[in-house]
Amino acid sequence: MTVSSTRQTLAGHIASRLEADGDQLAAGWAASGTIRHFCVDGLLPDDDARAVAAAFPGEDRLELHKSIRELKYIGVQMDRFDPLIEEVTYAFQDPRVVAAVGRITGIPELLPDAQLYAGGVSSMEPGHYLHPHLDNSHDAERDRWRVLNLLYYVTPDRHADQGGNLELWPQGMGRGRVTIPSDFNRLVVMETHGGSLHSVSPVGAGPARRCVSNYYFSPRPLRDDDRFHVTSFRARPGDRGLDALLRADAALRMGLRRLRAEGVRRTSHIYKRGG
Repeated sequence: MTVSSTRQTLAGHIASRLEADGDQLAAGWAASGTIRHFCVDGLLPDDDARAVAAAFPGEDRLELHKSIRELKYIGVQMDRFDPLIEEVTYAFQDPRVVAAVGRITGIPELLPDAQLYAGGVSSMEPGHYLHPHLDNSHDAERDRWRVLNLLYYVTPDRHADQGGNLELWPQGMGRGRVTIPSDFNRLVVMETHGGSLHSVSPVGAGPARRCVSNYYFSPRPLRDDDRFHVTSFRARPGDRGLDALLRADAALRMGLRRLRAEGVRRTSHIYKRGG
C-alpha cells in the first residue's frame, strides 16, 4: 500500500469488517452490561496489522507519563512517526467507520477528533500500569461529550497471562471486573460516561503492550446524570492509602479546572500538525 491510499484502504477494511459482523456486534454491545462494549478480532488483514506493528514508534520517540495515576509512554505528534501510524490512527475517523460504529452502538451524531485529544498511541513495558479511572468527560474545547473509546492493539505474540489487559469495573471498585486481553489486531470499542471505570492490568513479561487510541464525541452525554469531570483515578481494591491520594488528586484537579476553565484548552496532549 502507498501512503496516499493507506488511510482509505485501511478504513475500508475496518468498515467492511464492522458491517459484516454488525448484527452480532450490536447484540453483544446491548448485552454487555453497564459499561457497554464490543470486540473485533482480526480487524485488519494480517499483513497490514503486522506492518502497523513494525512501524510503531520505539519508546525513545515517545513521552513517558509517570505519576501515582499511571506509568506508560504516549505519543500524539503523528508527523514525527512512520506515516503508517498516522494513517491507521485516522482510518478510525473515516466517515464509513464512524457510521458503522454508530449503527452498532445506536449512538447518534458521533464525532471523531482530529486533534486526538488524549488519543494517539501508547506503549506499556513490563512494570507499567494504568490505575482504574474515568476518562475526562469532554473534548479539548469542552464543547462536546466524550462517549466512545476505540482501542486497537498492535503487539504480536502478546498473551493475556503477561498482563496489560483492559479491565472494566461495571459495578465500581471491589465488585468484580471484566477482563479483555489486549490481543494483537483486536479492536475494543467501549462507552465512556460517569460510571465507566476502566484500567489496564500491570504489565508483566513479554513485548511492550502497544495501542492506537481514538475517542468519539457527541453533542450530548450518554447518561442524563453525566456531569463535567476531569480524568479521575482510583486505586485497585485493598489499597486504601493510594485510593485516598488519588481521590484527593482528582478533587484538586477538578477544583482547579473549575476556577480556570480555560486550562482545558492548553493541554499538550493534542496533535499540533508541524509541531
